[in-house]
Amino acid sequence: MITEKENWKRMMKGEMPEFLPKYDMLNWSVMSSAFMRERKPGVGGVDMFGVEFVPTQEGAAMPKPGKFLLDDIRKWRDVIKVPDISNIDWEALAKKDLEKKDVENNPVILGTGGGLFQQLMSFMGFTEGCCALIEEPEEVNALLDYLNSFYLEVAKHTIRHYKPDGYYMLDDNATALNPFISRKMHRELFMPYYKTHADLARENNLYIQMHDCGRCEDFIDDWLELGVVSWDPAQSMNDLLGIKARYGKKIVICGGWDYSGPISWLSTDDNLLKDALAEYVDTYAPGGGFAFMATVMGKPDDEDYKRKMKLIDDFYLDYARDYYKTH
Repeated sequence: MITEKENWKRMMKGEMPEFLPKYDMLNWSVMSSAFMRERKPGVGGVDMFGVEFVPTQEGAAMPKPGKFLLDDIRKWRDVIKVPDISNIDWEALAKKDLEKKDVENNPVILGTGGGLFQQLMSFMGFTEGCCALIEEPEEVNALLDYLNSFYLEVAKHTIRHYKPDGYYMLDDNATALNPFISRKMHRELFMPYYKTHADLARENNLYIQMHDCGRCEDFIDDWLELGVVSWDPAQSMNDLLGIKARYGKKIVICGGWDYSGPISWLSTDDNLLKDALAEYVDTYAPGGGFAFMATVMGKPDDEDYKRKMKLIDDFYLDYARDYYKTH
């Protein structure tokens, strides 16, 4: 039996894995703890720029509504300051951040910070942030260049000391219906910065994964141009069957589960959930290019949530993991 890491690498290379991978975002991904400050999923806190986050019921965190750092993009130089990284002991930090991870058997997928669109919105809110993109593109570009230079510098240090297998790019730039921005803006304003990270990843022989929520399928061709080979959470409002038919194993669908529908509610009957899980695997697993990532929505400390997550874990082991041997 090959390791999770070896199996994941097969999938990321466009090959058929030995067993159906279960994408383990929390245990496989890592981000330097030097920049997490007090911001924690399900707890909230403050990020490295001073943006205040509040927890959600489902265990995530989001910028505090109505409280933004920046109300005028032209004043960003007075407000936004990147942290000083000159005195960081990267070797010690890597040892600390990786000490609880099984790096021999599981892949290490390195993230370097929030996406640039997402970061702009956390500074300004969606109304002012989107207006800034239209009204002051040169100022937005200057801010993104400043932020990206910092993220790149962090990435170079972390790649050297964390020795990752993959590189995690992320930018939540879409709603459930459509992207917030046009493909033209995506290519002209954001792609040049994404490319700097993709180039760095490829120079270090790292597999590139893109995280983008919502109906963001408009950008897949752009991602492929960058060298992206995997996408999560690949939410169900995208035409996933059409995407799988068009691209095959060129881009791995990590997810594809219907997080927003009733099948993910805690009140849904267990048998209906099992039936949906079987349909989910039978739909996306054939031919490869797919990693299992199903869940239910609820408070992590809720007993019913824990029970249903165990049901999903058991289903994966009993039905999904050995799918390519049994089908």
